[in-house]
Amino acid sequence: MNKVKRIEILERLRENNPNPQTELNWSTPFELLIAVLLSAQATDVSVNKATDKLYPVANTPQGILDLGVDGLKEYIKTIGLFNSKAENTIKTCKILLEKHNGEVPEDRAALEALPGVGRKTANVVLNTAFGWPTIAVDTHIYRVSNRTKFAMGKTVDDVEEKLLKVVPKEFKLDVHHWLILHGRYTCVARKPRCGSCIIEDLCEYSPPKESVPRRINPSETIARSK
Repeated sequence: MNKVKRIEILERLRENNPNPQTELNWSTPFELLIAVLLSAQATDVSVNKATDKLYPVANTPQGILDLGVDGLKEYIKTIGLFNSKAENTIKTCKILLEKHNGEVPEDRAALEALPGVGRKTANVVLNTAFGWPTIAVDTHIYRVSNRTKFAMGKTVDDVEEKLLKVVPKEFKLDVHHWLILHGRYTCVARKPRCGSCIIEDLCEYSPPKESVPRRINPSETIARSK
C-alpha cells in the first residue's frame, strides 16, 4: 500500500472518530494498568463488569493488597485466567509500592518488569494514560494491518515496527484506537463487514472467491451409474 492511500485511510478514520478512547473503564493510570492486565484473552466488557465492582472497593495498590489473592479472585473470577491474573496483580501492587511509591511508572522498562505486563500492555498504558505515541498491536490490529495491507508483518512485533514507520506523527497517538475499533466492529475476523466499511475503496483485501461446484458432464453421470 502506498503513502497516499495510508494517509487517506487515517484521515477517514479520524473524521469518523476524532477522539477515540479505550473501551476499558478507568480513571487513574493504576486503574488502567490493572484493567489492561486483566484484559489478556478476555473482552473489555467482561473486564469492565469486574472492575466496576472492584474499583469502588479497591483502586490503589494498597487497597488491592488488603484484599489479598483470594479476596481479589472473588471480584475477577468471571474473567478468563483469573487465578494467574490475581497472583500477578498482587505481585504488581507490591512492586509498585516498594519501588515506585505506589505510582504507575511512566517508563517502558519499569512497566515491562511488572508481573503479567508485556510490551503490548506497556504500550497501552504509555499511550492511553501518558500520551505516548506508542502502538499496541493486538489481534485486531494485526488482522486489520495485514488484511488491508496497510502494514504487513508476520508477527505482532513486525506489524508494530511497520506501523511506527509508515504512520505520520500527527496520527500516531490515536491510530492504535482506530485500528482496534475498526477490527472489533467492522473488519472482523470471520466475515469482514466490507459493505459498511468507510475505507472499503482504499482497502487492498482480496476476499476469497466462493468455491463453485464443477459442472459435471452428463456422460460422466452415466459412466458412474454403470
